[in-house]
Amino acid sequence: MANFLDQSREGSFGSAASLNAGGFGAAMAAADFSWIHGLAKGEQNPEADRLLQAAAGGLDPQQRIEEATVDFLTRLREQFTEYCKIFNGYSEAGARFQEIKVYSVAQTAADFMIYRNQVKLVASNVAHGVIQISFSQHQRTGVAVEGQSVGATGQSTSSTAHEILAQVGPFGDVSWVYQGEKVQPAQVARFYFTEFVRATRDQKKSRSMSQQLLLEQIKTLLQEQGLNL
Repeated sequence: MANFLDQSREGSFGSAASLNAGGFGAAMAAADFSWIHGLAKGEQNPEADRLLQAAAGGLDPQQRIEEATVDFLTRLREQFTEYCKIFNGYSEAGARFQEIKVYSVAQTAADFMIYRNQVKLVASNVAHGVIQISFSQHQRTGVAVEGQSVGATGQSTSSTAHEILAQVGPFGDVSWVYQGEKVQPAQVARFYFTEFVRATRDQKKSRSMSQQLLLEQIKTLLQEQGLNL
């Protein structure tokens, strides 16, 4: 898991370099100023703004976390969907390799899963302020993610589930933390998408290697009996 945290640090250094090289204007252009527009509109219609703030629950941290959870999962799904679209474009409609599918989880606000070769990765809000990302599979042969086995023989499991936790800052902002460090949706999606592709690809190759080994064993037995394929 340190991998995607390390990738984030590298990205931070890259960002700093770009600012030093004169990229400050571009960074400012990409900044989110929607809150200022909201303040200005509130000045024009103060009564309506007060009603909206009251209806939104003001600075209630519980509601902030709920909204931030849906937002994080939605952004995470958008990243996965885009990655799948690009990745599947190389599959030639499944002719070269199995495509990855994205599905919503029924009766949830924003939970979703990606699926390929009977392996699925699920992103879900399992508790207040907790987003869980877990692998499960229905294969006789296990796959490894970060050196850990995903699944036991003949059963589905979520033994490699990881949790990302919400953290409310001193000014009411909600950030997401894994192992004590803040993470972003794009960072998390890239790491898990890469792990998922490799895990499902290795599983497919494992089946092919098993079939090849079986053919070699049959060939050896036939040669011992004086027969050739």
